[in-house]
Amino acid sequence: MTLNWLQPAQRIAVLPPYVFARLDELKARVREQGVDLIDLGMGNPDGPTPAPVVEAAHRAIADSGTHGYPPFEGTASFRRAITDWYARRYDVQLDPGKEALPLLGSKEGITHLAMAFINPGDLVLVPTPAYPAHFRGPAIAGGDIYPLHLKPDNGWLIDFDAIPEDIARRAKALFFNYPNNPTAATAPRQLFEAAVEFAHRHQVLLVHDLCYAELAFDGYQPTSLLEIPGGKEIGVEFHTLSKTYNMAGWRVGFVVGNAQVIQGLRTLKTNLDYGIFAALQRAAETALSLPDRYLEEVQQRYSSRRDFLIDEFASLGWSVDRPRATMYLWVPCPSHLNSTDFAVSILEKTGVVVTPGNAFGPGGEGYIRVSLIADLDRLGEAMERLRQQGFRLT
Repeated sequence: MTLNWLQPAQRIAVLPPYVFARLDELKARVREQGVDLIDLGMGNPDGPTPAPVVEAAHRAIADSGTHGYPPFEGTASFRRAITDWYARRYDVQLDPGKEALPLLGSKEGITHLAMAFINPGDLVLVPTPAYPAHFRGPAIAGGDIYPLHLKPDNGWLIDFDAIPEDIARRAKALFFNYPNNPTAATAPRQLFEAAVEFAHRHQVLLVHDLCYAELAFDGYQPTSLLEIPGGKEIGVEFHTLSKTYNMAGWRVGFVVGNAQVIQGLRTLKTNLDYGIFAALQRAAETALSLPDRYLEEVQQRYSSRRDFLIDEFASLGWSVDRPRATMYLWVPCPSHLNSTDFAVSILEKTGVVVTPGNAFGPGGEGYIRVSLIADLDRLGEAMERLRQQGFRLT
């Protein structure tokens, strides 16, 4: 029965269609036709969760002490594991009781942070292209989005000097992300220093998404906002175990940084959820303490896929930047096709799934995002299908 009289709340009505949901519909239709799909669309890691993490989860699930409601702010041991990880990785000292909060994945936390701090009409600075939660979260909260257009000739970096003074004065928060999804761009330390200076000067909350901190290659080490003097005083940083540790379905992430902001998010979440199953928090502690050799294996897996696909695209006329981090390639579309038409054409003709750039906002038009989430044999099959169907950049 359709309730014609029932309309969604305005916060839902203003949201654009979620492109990944439409892709799922198209994938289902193509799959029903018997096509062998090669899905390089979502950033969904293809490997298993590390065995020590799974074993830790088994032990924790068998312990009846994990079966009740967990503390709203997460278990003390997981919060300590988070702050210990930051101390090891970035030499950043954090108070586990006040400056760290476990989350049901970083997407949940980013969206709820916007709801906790953004009022209707507040101005929020968001780069375009961007991970959808960065602009959808503030939109759900009723904020006014001011897009910061990232440009390839500037390395897809935010240009703080280009932000009009009146916009900077009105802005309440800036959501940003390096290493970047979807462009795979990496930012020098100077960009973070500029962000902190800008935020202090204009009293803007910095919300940095560092979920690709460990997926870095060729000796590159991403920067944490909290490494920068003054960063913790003006911002927070989100992280997830989904990508590095192949734990996307486990829904475990965390936020660290300014204690006042952490407390505001905690207050909202106490009214919305009961936190992460305590057994999963124990497993997450194990993940954060895995030896570096595991990270090196993950980095090698993605870097070899990156190199293979870049060479394959070159053979079809594409010049694709070689990213130093993330699990994506940011690939230009042929000039006569928009990103949605190009992605749909690839799916319907080859059974290969990619994500149109406009899924990440208007600044993503003209590109597709290709995820490095299949082994080399499957990536080779995907490229062979494109070759057979005559897909070329020119």
